[in-house]
Amino acid sequence: MILIKGCKAVDPKTGTERIADVLVRDGKIAMIKKRIEAETVKGAENQPSGGENGTEELRVIHGAGLTLAPGLIDVHVHFRDPGLTYKEDIQTGAAAAKKGGYTTVVTMANTKPAADSPETVKYILEEGKKTGIHVLPAAAVTVGLKGEELTDMEALAEAGAVGFTDDGIPLMNGQLVMEAMEKAAGLDMPLSFHEEDPSFIRNNGINHGAVSEKLGIYGSPAVAEDSLVARDCMIALHTGAAVNIQHISSARSVAMVRAAKKMGADVWAEVTPHHFTLTEDAVLEYGTFAKMNPPLRTEADRRALIEGLKDGTIDMIATDHAPHSAEEKARPLTEAPSGIIGLETALALGITELVRTGELTIAQLMEKMSFNPACLYRLEKGWLTEGEDADLVLFDENEEWTVGDYASKASNSPFTGWKLYGKVKYTICGGEIVYEDKSADD
Repeated sequence: MILIKGCKAVDPKTGTERIADVLVRDGKIAMIKKRIEAETVKGAENQPSGGENGTEELRVIHGAGLTLAPGLIDVHVHFRDPGLTYKEDIQTGAAAAKKGGYTTVVTMANTKPAADSPETVKYILEEGKKTGIHVLPAAAVTVGLKGEELTDMEALAEAGAVGFTDDGIPLMNGQLVMEAMEKAAGLDMPLSFHEEDPSFIRNNGINHGAVSEKLGIYGSPAVAEDSLVARDCMIALHTGAAVNIQHISSARSVAMVRAAKKMGADVWAEVTPHHFTLTEDAVLEYGTFAKMNPPLRTEADRRALIEGLKDGTIDMIATDHAPHSAEEKARPLTEAPSGIIGLETALALGITELVRTGELTIAQLMEKMSFNPACLYRLEKGWLTEGEDADLVLFDENEEWTVGDYASKASNSPFTGWKLYGKVKYTICGGEIVYEDKSADD
């Protein structure tokens, strides 16, 4: 058992927060009350379960000054397993997730082999069970991520896939996209799309604009994203499929998602912390560590992303955790792979850039980082309610810390050395403490 005393308990489902004691027992949230006495809990617990004197041990955590929220849920991570484990593997990826306050992650399908078979889906699930958190695989939309033939979605769903994506590779065949949406809608499962038309792009990972001109690189214009977002929003409207626009970066794309939602489309959108924090100027300072697909864009785009978060157009904050080796990121700007790690900095960037600036409340941030992601993937998680799974994160909103010392196998982040607010103190999954901050003891 775990008793968390005097914390600020935040429930994003109701948008409420209150000072309370929270009791965790048998993997569930057993009680949320203004005051729960440890002595009362011990006296009521009489069932033998391995503790001293035949009773379950009680761990008391003093939560005064700390915020308790549902465990974070990331709908977009790359754990590179199977096949690319020199970058990351399921165990190290999960370690980064736990340190960042995540209890559930959805892995992308662009592994080697791709997650386009029941065998690969089952492998990811089995390895995920060893981590202490929920590692849920999204399966590929097309065989081999080639964009030519749909996978057997029914078989992949039966194997345990929670959704479908060819993330990293845009689907250019509109008819195939419609067929995928129709099948996914029939299964009541979400699709996630990487929206970048390569015909508009000469150098990926860098916005086509003032910075790319300064560097003598054409880059990736926003129209590459806007054109596919517009197409897929309309196909989603016609098919009724639940469609997630991944790592949205353009102001016009935000406007199109907003319009599609108003028309009745079941369209969702996610934004990464790096897209709502940085602009294309970061490439000049951080080089390849600021290279990602889609690229960091202008200040006007960044502001539009924040407005999209505020008005509900953008439903989720997702990391697109994309580890690469130091050798790969050391290549020239046009040759290095795109992407950065993000699981260990996402919560703090949300608190620093959105909550402390008055853009979102802490409850609204938790809605974007736990409740809405759970809704998209039909998970019975993402809220603080008695009787529900004890997947929780306990953090200090006001503690300042310096980014570094990663649990991930990779360290490709422009935020290394940044001072951020919001430190994860405990991550609890299924009633078990899977991460505890020991830095104060050092």
